[in-house]
Amino acid sequence: MGRHVVAGVDGSDSAALALDWAAADAGRRGLALRVVYVREPWAGEWVTSEGYDSLTVQVERLLERSAARARERARDLEVTTAMVTGAVVERLRTETETADTVVIGSRGLGGFAGLVLGSTGLGLANQAHGPVVVVRGHYRVSHDEVVVGYDGSVDAECAVEYAMEQAQARGARLRVLHAKHQPVSYPHPAGFGPVPPPGIEDEIPQRLRPWLDKYPRVRSVQTVVSKHPVPALAAASRTADLVVVGTRGMSGFTSTMLGSVSHGVLHHAHCPVAVVRPREARS
Repeated sequence: MGRHVVAGVDGSDSAALALDWAAADAGRRGLALRVVYVREPWAGEWVTSEGYDSLTVQVERLLERSAARARERARDLEVTTAMVTGAVVERLRTETETADTVVIGSRGLGGFAGLVLGSTGLGLANQAHGPVVVVRGHYRVSHDEVVVGYDGSVDAECAVEYAMEQAQARGARLRVLHAKHQPVSYPHPAGFGPVPPPGIEDEIPQRLRPWLDKYPRVRSVQTVVSKHPVPALAAASRTADLVVVGTRGMSGFTSTMLGSVSHGVLHHAHCPVAVVRPREARS
């Protein structure tokens, strides 16, 4: 399989929404879809909640239904399925090594029993080798806009490239949002990192020029706001189809691990969120 999108499924409504998003994304961008169920090693083969079928049979049926659902949502989509065994975050992290994008729901049951965004979405986004999309909100209402948080960092540049590809595939406008948030009490307070260099907002058009040349069909607008990036991006997400952020960065988009902004946006956005980690930044 060449470039492909991975959808993590577990039988929950949240995972079904993620599957739909992944199928539509793969169809738009001409990629294949791989549907994955992660079976935790401590899960018993025989359970009583689902009748008399073994867990293996139940998962195989779920994967069959998921593949059929994906094909209904994207014509001529190449779909494969897999049941893999291991810890959920670890196995999905492995999927990010070869996938263009890994897509999961914001919370789920079944194979992700009891896990919410904090333990799955955040854990995967923090460890992934490539883009992770966490599907939340009612994304089926199209706003024809992709929003990307930009601060000039390496991670932000990767986020812009991913956002450009998404916007081009959707025929949507790209909004590049830069939040000028400067803490007032200390020059380097915890959670904010170094004060952003003055005038970076004036450099944004020049910095974006290579990406605009690479994706000439993408209509773009640049927005600069004087507020913290999390509420700024959360507000923009109300009228966006996708919000894209880097894992960490300089200025307002920084932290030592998964950035405080990425973390905040994953919790507060009203639409799917893509967290993009540079491929070379592998741990």
